[in-house]
Amino acid sequence: MGYSGARGGIDAIEAAEKLVRRKRLNADCEWVSPQQIVGRFRLAVDRVMGEAGIWDEELTAIAIRQAEGDLIEAVHLLRSYKSTLPRFAYSKPTDADELQVVRRIVPAFRNPPGPQLLGRTTDYTGRLLELTSEQAGQEESMLLASLALTDDQESLEPTTSDEDTQPRRLLETLREMDLLVDRRREDDPEPFDITRTPARPPASRSARLSSMARAETGALVNQWYRNILGPDGYLHEVTLGEVRHGYLALRIEHPLTGNTISIGTVRVTEVEAIEDLNGIDEQRDRFDIGYGLCLGHNEKKAIAMANLDIACHRDAGRSQLEQSLLLTTDGLESSGFLEHLKLPHYVTFRSMVERKIAVRESKNRERSS
Repeated sequence: MGYSGARGGIDAIEAAEKLVRRKRLNADCEWVSPQQIVGRFRLAVDRVMGEAGIWDEELTAIAIRQAEGDLIEAVHLLRSYKSTLPRFAYSKPTDADELQVVRRIVPAFRNPPGPQLLGRTTDYTGRLLELTSEQAGQEESMLLASLALTDDQESLEPTTSDEDTQPRRLLETLREMDLLVDRRREDDPEPFDITRTPARPPASRSARLSSMARAETGALVNQWYRNILGPDGYLHEVTLGEVRHGYLALRIEHPLTGNTISIGTVRVTEVEAIEDLNGIDEQRDRFDIGYGLCLGHNEKKAIAMANLDIACHRDAGRSQLEQSLLLTTDGLESSGFLEHLKLPHYVTFRSMVERKIAVRESKNRERSS
């Protein structure tokens, strides 16, 4: 059916919205619950929470369901919702050393300080499609039950001691060996709040890290992949120091007592990347460290973050790397620009057509004169 006029356009939009709801609500299958999405699609939920900058698994599951699996649209829904909420407190800084790890690997050292904890990972499994996934899931559930592994335990290794759950960092070992550039600061600058002010180059390190933590995962991985090949003039030797996944305390100041209190935990992924310095003006007898931390279990993003963090520091504004990271990796912004192309552009295109015709007529007059 065609539509004409202003009222017809509104009718068409309302009809399109009804079609979206009808297909989502009246599918020929059972209605999927938020609990199912959280339980079965945990990595997708973690990714959307990180890109939306909000920690709420159930709310994220609802957004993914409403977006029909379009993760960027789910991020859009969550950010829009978050913008309506009052901000009643600011979290207090938490030392990353307090991370209660459930997964920790150290690719750079065979025998690092503290244990290697493989935790939940597909790194060592064959990429084979399980066509009998329901049966395989039941068999796996029986195996986990026989091992007395609860849902809260994410690793088969015993993690009861502080040394296991809060292992010493590899970078401390490198620092003791005098192999690490010391870039620690004595001051404690206020972190840049990208939710209130857009980050633009030249930006502080906290602005870059915050922007990357909320960036679209695929866009950030693409930036990292371009960068390791050295288009900025450097050869980037990529070595991961540590990859960690665990629980980090969330603390705020009590509004009545003024005391710092813990209101829960969030899961985060943390990565430290070792950079082999080889520039003429760099300390070539030492390494430097890049850092990445993001919400949820998203190792791809955290690894890309850590490597791009040190790449930006080495670049020091000589190329467009920082600008590219700050302005092109936000999935919501890039998707919004792409989506707007589907909106009516009649007037703009009509003016382009008229210019083409005017140029052609001008050329014809020149030929005939």
